[in-house]
Amino acid sequence: MVEIKGIEKFSSRDFPGHISSTVFFGGCTFRCPYCHNSQLVLEPESIQSMAADYFLSYLDGRKGWLEAVCLTGGEPLLHEDIEEIIRVVRERGLLVKLDTNGSFPDRLEALLALGLLDRVALDVKAPLERYREVTRSRIDLEKIVRSIDLVRNSNIPYLFRTTVVPGFVGIDDVVQIGEWLEGAASYSVQPFVPQTTIDPAFMAIKPFGRSELEAIAAAARPYFGEVRIEGLD
Repeated sequence: MVEIKGIEKFSSRDFPGHISSTVFFGGCTFRCPYCHNSQLVLEPESIQSMAADYFLSYLDGRKGWLEAVCLTGGEPLLHEDIEEIIRVVRERGLLVKLDTNGSFPDRLEALLALGLLDRVALDVKAPLERYREVTRSRIDLEKIVRSIDLVRNSNIPYLFRTTVVPGFVGIDDVVQIGEWLEGAASYSVQPFVPQTTIDPAFMAIKPFGRSELEAIAAAARPYFGEVRIEGLD
């Protein structure tokens, strides 16, 4: 079974309308300089993995009140055997939400086709032409486009979200993302949090304030069915 690097045992926000736990996996295809999970991305081997039997007993011990499990990272689809964990979760009657960066459309498509996902959140890092700059990676842009199309055309609830960072990803980028994804059901503006960033220089950046975030969200609203601000709503 794929190695689990941590669990947030209780969340009422990660899977809207359900009591959930969030499971963290190590490693990522991107090196976004503002990422606040730097150890999880850069040095997952330095974080002790959770034993499979502990994870199973954790799920079984919360039967009756736990309703869903959110898979996040890092990038969960980096791991070929992620399906195994998803099946373990679903066998216990729990809903599954996947957080992904869109790097693995083949694995995403397979999970959707098998009906193993109940909700997907896909991080749209930037307008397509800025993707490699913002993610500091050599990602095949067609993979991102395909993943977004898969999510939009799925029959499950989904969310596209963008982390906004002063001087790096801002209102103009969000408008361009809106033009790209126009008509999508749900979008979230996510404020950058300066803690253990991959690029230490980003620790000195002051996050957008409430009024700035509200202006960014307002600029996105013409393009999406619903727009919210993470942490403020």
